[in-house]
Amino acid sequence: MNNVKVGVIGCGMISEIYMKNCMERFGNVEIVACADIITEAAEKRAGQFGIKAATVKEMLADPAIEIILNLTVPDEHAKVSMQALKAGKNVYSEKPLTTNIEEGEALVSYAKEHGLLLGCAPDTFMGGGIQTCRMLLDNDSIGRPFAAQAFMFSRGPESFHPNPFFLYKEGAGPLFDWGPYYITTLVALLGQVKRVVGLGKITYSERTILSEKSPHYGEKISVEAPTYVAGILEFVNGVVVNLTVSFDMQFPYWESGLPFVQIYGTKGVLNVPDTNKFEGPVSVRKGTEEPVEVLLSHGFTENCRGMGLSDMANALRTGETHRANGSVALHVAEVILGILESAKTGSFYEIKNICSRPDALPQDMPDVLYK
Repeated sequence: MNNVKVGVIGCGMISEIYMKNCMERFGNVEIVACADIITEAAEKRAGQFGIKAATVKEMLADPAIEIILNLTVPDEHAKVSMQALKAGKNVYSEKPLTTNIEEGEALVSYAKEHGLLLGCAPDTFMGGGIQTCRMLLDNDSIGRPFAAQAFMFSRGPESFHPNPFFLYKEGAGPLFDWGPYYITTLVALLGQVKRVVGLGKITYSERTILSEKSPHYGEKISVEAPTYVAGILEFVNGVVVNLTVSFDMQFPYWESGLPFVQIYGTKGVLNVPDTNKFEGPVSVRKGTEEPVEVLLSHGFTENCRGMGLSDMANALRTGETHRANGSVALHVAEVILGILESAKTGSFYEIKNICSRPDALPQDMPDVLYK
């Protein structure tokens, strides 16, 4: 099976791990070129990985490139993805798929009508930790799930990110930045969401960039997006989930002590690991017993970002359905936008765009995916 050639648009911080994994971990994709609005950024990545620094126009015109990996900033995702689709390229985007539901629907519709594949991060739900949780749920280890809690409390990205301005714009904030990890994981484990309700607030109207590695150290950020958001998600299967995300914990070494995700079933409680990672630990608690850690059933527990891209490349060659697909990403984006809309209106938001629960991964996947 010939490798699928990939061109990367966006050479920021996240691009390095994608390129590294595509070179070392995934045996069916080959990154051949990269582009960035800042020419020096593209040249830096090109030199680092021995590929070509190109323009977007050059990549979209290159018939050898089959997939565009879109790693631009969130409010550019839909625009760049549509540009690539209209050039006849399959597209895999960093999360979120879109910050506007109409643009997201247009992406999914265009890809389907033109026989193109559309994929989107996060793919952390494909890692060993969350796939083990999927196996436990499918094997009735905690009985019938009826509720869950999900928490992400952290300091803001101004504490570590070299250029965090975009993360506080409208269409960003913790719900768009972290929400996709949590909601995609919940969809992979529990299925699709029926309706949502939410509240949100801006706790600090201004932030100061604190990362000394940032060229913007000491500069101020005007906050436009809610930085504390609480949502309730009702799933089609009746499970009710409380989701809370926040950038407002400003203490230097603050730890909430709260779980990442806990799923409550009729026979026990499943402790789900960090949804932003591929690893464990996973544990199950039954009755008054202490939680028991479960040996992971699947591999891929390191930072395997790009795993969803490789899975999509496999689907391009085999005709199978890839897991981190556009329908899942659109559903997740609508859940996020629905929570924010509910926070404005005070009413429930009904989810329109449905998706199928992604297939579980086989337990015997090789260390080099799709070699």
